[in-house]
Amino acid sequence: METIIQASYFVVAVIFIVGLKQMSSPVTARRGILWAGAAMVIATLVTFLAPQIIDSDQAATNVGLIILAIAIGGGYAWWSGKRVAMTDMPQMIAMYNGMGGGAAATIAAVEMLKASREAALDPTEATTIADALNPDVAVLAILGAIIGTISFSGSIIAWAKLDGRLNRSKLLPGQHFINAILAIVTVGFAISIYFTGGDLTPIIVFFSLALVLGIFITIPVGGADMPVIISLFNALTGLAVGFEGYVLGNAAMIIAGIVVGSAGSLLTHLMAVAMNRS
Repeated sequence: METIIQASYFVVAVIFIVGLKQMSSPVTARRGILWAGAAMVIATLVTFLAPQIIDSDQAATNVGLIILAIAIGGGYAWWSGKRVAMTDMPQMIAMYNGMGGGAAATIAAVEMLKASREAALDPTEATTIADALNPDVAVLAILGAIIGTISFSGSIIAWAKLDGRLNRSKLLPGQHFINAILAIVTVGFAISIYFTGGDLTPIIVFFSLALVLGIFITIPVGGADMPVIISLFNALTGLAVGFEGYVLGNAAMIIAGIVVGSAGSLLTHLMAVAMNRS
């Protein structure tokens, strides 16, 4: 079964790449979106075959929660996609991009909490989160958490500004210094999480700081520069998804995240150069 699942994820990744390639041309963009959508449908269906879903004592509950999440998310996406005007498409992109970053951060949070609980319940087996997750997995989980959380809160602010809910760009005195301090403290808590055992406080503070950092990074950005910052957050979301794909051992997430991250980074650079921005 595991071989079938991994093979399916590889096929999903290939289809996703084909769809992304077709999105590069206005002639084939619509077809590319359909290809990418089909890939996500396949990936979602394959999830039902995962051993941790169907072999669990809570299999019925797990399947029910997945179906409920699909119904809510799919229903809202269909409804909002049908009614949104083309002029409001940037807001929708910012919102959906934020949801992707938030999903990646949520995966990281769940893995950290599981590892923290394991360290608290059985210190003889694992004394820190790094021990419980394995060092390389812990590093990527934490990196994905930082990037995904910043992308989530930053994208929400970008959506609010594009939608007219935040009408002005506000630059606090010493804004860049404040951002630098926030970033340093956030990284400090990220390092402390790596060596943390069963204490949840560093995890909570870490995610709170990352949320605030994403807000503070985005608030000063003017409306003319919003496309660049949204593209940047898109690249960050892809990177976070790739990292969390490694944490979960999901090939589709890894490949899709790398492709989106690299494409988003290139697009951000091209847009910044075209708009004469650093």
